[in-house]
Amino acid sequence: MLFFDTNSYLIHRELDKEIEGLKENTEFYQEQINQDKSFIEKMEDAEEMEKFAREKYYLKKKNEDIYIIEHEDSIKQKK
Repeated sequence: MLFFDTNSYLIHRELDKEIEGLKENTEFYQEQINQDKSFIEKMEDAEEMEKFAREKYYLKKKNEDIYIIEHEDSIKQKK
């Protein structure tokens, strides 16, 4: 005999798939949290923070000039 009610096999399979998807999400987000924690620890050092700001946001000190050199192969060509 087979009964289809609120506790049927199909619903349980659907819920199990959802649980697996959520477990994968938690693993992904846990890795992201670990990366962010290591980045925050790294940024506590003043020299590392300055290096990051200079490279990412092109910040500079007063009375300092910055020249950005791009190679031809890194520039997008217009067709």
